Amino acid sequence: MSTTFSATAAGASVATFAFSATATAAFLVTIAFSATASGAQTPAPEDSFVAFESGQVRPLAISPDGSRLFAVNTPDNRLEVFEITASGLQPAFSVAVGLEPVAVAARSDEEVWVVNHLSDSVSIVHVGARPHVAGTLLVGDEPRDIVFAGPGRSRAFITAAHRGQNRPGSSDLTTPGTGRADIWVFDAAWRDASLGGTPLQIVTLFGDTPRALATSPDGSGVYAAVFHSGNQTTTVGDDVVCDGGSDAGPCVAGATTVPGGLPSPNQNFEGAPAPETGLIVRFDRSSQQWNDELGRSWNAAVRFSLPDYDVFRLNAASLAVEQSYSGVGTVLMAMAVHPLTGTVYVSNTEARNEVRFEGARTTGTSVRGHLHEARITVLDGEEVRPRHLNSHLDYTLEKTPPRMKRKSLATPMEMAVSIDGGTLYVAAFGSSRIGVFDTGELEEGTFVPSRRRQISVSGGGPTGLVLDPRRQRLYALTRFDNGISIIDTAAREEIAHVTMLNPEPAHIVEGRPFLYDARKSSSNGEASCSSCHVFGDTDHLAWDLGDPDGQVLPNFNDFHVGDYQDFHPMKGPMTTQSLRGMSGNGPLHWRGDRTGATTPAGDSHDVKAGFLAFLPAFRGLLGRENSISAQNMDRFADFAIRIVHPPNPVRALDDSLTEAQQRGRDVFFGRRTDNTGFNCNGCHVLSRSKKQFGTDGSIAIQSGPQLFKIPHLRNLYQKVGMFGRPRTAGFPHLDDGWAGEQIRGFGFLHDGSSATIADLVGGKTFHTTEEERADLEQFLLVFDADLAPVVGQQVTLRRANQEAASARLDLLVARAELGECDLVARGMRKGSARSWLMMEGGTFRSDHAQEPQLSAQRLRSQAVRKGRATTFTCVPPGSGMRIGIDRDRDGVLDRDEPGAAP
Repeated sequence: MSTTFSATAAGASVATFAFSATATAAFLVTIAFSATASGAQTPAPEDSFVAFESGQVRPLAISPDGSRLFAVNTPDNRLEVFEITASGLQPAFSVAVGLEPVAVAARSDEEVWVVNHLSDSVSIVHVGARPHVAGTLLVGDEPRDIVFAGPGRSRAFITAAHRGQNRPGSSDLTTPGTGRADIWVFDAAWRDASLGGTPLQIVTLFGDTPRALATSPDGSGVYAAVFHSGNQTTTVGDDVVCDGGSDAGPCVAGATTVPGGLPSPNQNFEGAPAPETGLIVRFDRSSQQWNDELGRSWNAAVRFSLPDYDVFRLNAASLAVEQSYSGVGTVLMAMAVHPLTGTVYVSNTEARNEVRFEGARTTGTSVRGHLHEARITVLDGEEVRPRHLNSHLDYTLEKTPPRMKRKSLATPMEMAVSIDGGTLYVAAFGSSRIGVFDTGELEEGTFVPSRRRQISVSGGGPTGLVLDPRRQRLYALTRFDNGISIIDTAAREEIAHVTMLNPEPAHIVEGRPFLYDARKSSSNGEASCSSCHVFGDTDHLAWDLGDPDGQVLPNFNDFHVGDYQDFHPMKGPMTTQSLRGMSGNGPLHWRGDRTGATTPAGDSHDVKAGFLAFLPAFRGLLGRENSISAQNMDRFADFAIRIVHPPNPVRALDDSLTEAQQRGRDVFFGRRTDNTGFNCNGCHVLSRSKKQFGTDGSIAIQSGPQLFKIPHLRNLYQKVGMFGRPRTAGFPHLDDGWAGEQIRGFGFLHDGSSATIADLVGGKTFHTTEEERADLEQFLLVFDADLAPVVGQQVTLRRANQEAASARLDLLVARAELGECDLVARGMRKGSARSWLMMEGGTFRSDHAQEPQLSAQRLRSQAVRKGRATTFTCVPPGSGMRIGIDRDRDGVLDRDEPGAAP
């Protein structure tokens, strides 16, 4: 197998050389360095790479003895291992792990644990004389981080969403007041005979999907941060807000008395009346009121409370929650702990979604260039002290002066604290810089933003940091080029840079910066598309991004059913939509107002044309002086429209349905259930062959004041967690009671005002029974996606677990035979790492062209011999050759590459 790297040193040309590392037991890996200054690789064919855009959490680690650096190669599904030398980093070898690795932690000099985001697994990698995956832990959905804590750091803590096929028991998707943030705890000396490890406990926290972990200095405590923790905002639906705008007085909606209508303005500059919409309100802790911008209380219309637990502290021994923190931030990225005082630092962004309008210059109310603020929040004892990293910005300026922009840091991610606790480093992903802070000044809030306190990294998009105090170095993983920067902490400058092999097609690499880089996106250097579309997905909030200064525009989209309606520039609250899965789904935005049909002859189903229609947002929303060039927007589009949804984590791995899910499917495809004369599939088209998963891209009538594009239904399971909605004329079946504490402020429907799917299909426009609504909800939560549920799943077959793992392996083979995935196997044979790809007919082709194919039974029998544990992984269809046996897709199998072990 061959691995390509490029190495550059500051002020020097690119070094070109070959490195060969031979370990005991005849382990041989050859590293060939690229002779190009950019380190660019020959791109893989597009059909062999699927872009998931998983967010890295802890992508770097150093061995306890300080001799090696471990890095996750997320796009290549590998752990890269470097020898740390006096002159820099020397590539040693790489080990294939699960799909989309995002975090790594070294348990010892010989053992490293890797968190695989898409595979819902953790690879336990032996990195000694015979590097290989010794075991695979199967955990909940989309695991993100890992730390070792407890007595002797003997326990592994792993974050995962409270769902997934590997999670025992129910995911409680329809139960109000249920925590959805899981911490899986394993004995770090795990050596059992189970299928994928037996956790000591799964600790469920009252939050929505955890991300980052950190430990107290002595390892007795573990801190867990909720990823999309929210900010105590929610939407009051349009059927609750009084009609009549600012002239409306209090009214009764259902049995609820509310204070009035929408605040002014209620028309655009042309005088066209705005539609009657919902309203975003925010909870004010001092008054205990859900207030709008006028200070009116909407308590009667909000039937739940949001405690807003952001960070939890667990006792690493008892696993009890000892403390929780609120008000930390809206989107929490990473945590670091002061090594002497135990003070916790949380990198985060704070949303301003309660502020209305995208670009209302005439009203003075706007989030233009000021959507999410970049922050580090200090947790000191009981105190929660947020620190805005860009306090120097004047958001009222139409154009931020360059000297001010250069001080800005965007999208803070992983942090590292010096051994004496005096300095904190933060990876500013959206600025391609490392921020340097005096921890005392940060804690007191006396720091002054300065360009002198930043370190530029040449690769762009730093996500992870790890300190090497012995050599006065800082290593930073740069996601834009899939590389690692080496920084001299004394001189505060990059001294070298290496890049790892990157299988991503060129359009993915070239387009990615336009999503994240705030320097390219905005005038002030803080705002970018990823401020809300976090890692190409969503921030799980609603925003009112209307524009009173905008024009009413004609709607030339295809209409499925309903009367014609123009696009009014004031549209009310709408939840942030994911960038995933746009391809083939017609016009964009909830209303379809980003469309290729800007004239009667236009094509509303041209997704790229619809994405290109977002070009004005760089100026109108992000606050850039001018939009980016058409060429760069084209690059952005080629990247964004290829990001895909992950497999549905709730649906059974064999793609079967439960009895309730099947009954719901029968209703979905069955009789006409709404006032338009269609069944569910009549609008929400489900056709795997046409790659339509809930929409055909056309416009349809909805029970509200506006027409909407028919939305897809692939990610409804992500919206669970807000329960409680007042009874109104449109939703007469609701019980109107108090729902208690919840973990989310936004649920279903375009504005997030609907608590459950069952609510939606029970409104006045539908004719369904309570039983049918419950069954429909069960089916919609497991709705089909682009990739089968089995994609990404793994099992490591070894002597100790052959009985437990047999059924899972049978399942992977069966799904691969049906074409739902390509099945790749990896293991050790005669002291060397080997790999195989399952071919048509069920035999396995190895990474050496001259070897005969093996039967599945032969491969299994070899796997259960001592020292031959073999990991099987279902990878996306079409990617098996690249991931399995021809890494660089040059037509020469990995074992046949020059320098490969015999």
